[in-house]
Amino acid sequence: MNVPGDLRYSKDHEWVRSAADNRVVVGITDYAQDALGDVVFVDLPDVGSTVTVGDSIGEIESTKSVSDVYSPLTGTVVEVNGELLDAPERVNTDPYGDGWMFTLEVAGADALDALMDAAAYTELTEG
Repeated sequence: MNVPGDLRYSKDHEWVRSAADNRVVVGITDYAQDALGDVVFVDLPDVGSTVTVGDSIGEIESTKSVSDVYSPLTGTVVEVNGELLDAPERVNTDPYGDGWMFTLEVAGADALDALMDAAAYTELTEG
């Protein structure tokens, strides 16, 4: 299982990468995409939506099941990865790159402090 050390993680298996200007990029982890199986559809949040940590803001449909995507932080959706609508399999092939889902504008960089680091996330998934 791939757990990059430069990301933060939620208990719901989303990863978060810091970007510029209080923005973060969000996707699902390698662990989550593996558990889902082949992803065939992704429902993304609307740009401009205000979301709260823990909100269900989208869905991922695979050949096995349908799973909710939860917001790992509170903020405003400022961008979505529209390429996933035509190529949802990118969530499987490159979950930390081309498989990113959306960008949030958050209140401040300290918002990431509530999330797990790579070591804690690894412990969660192996425990």
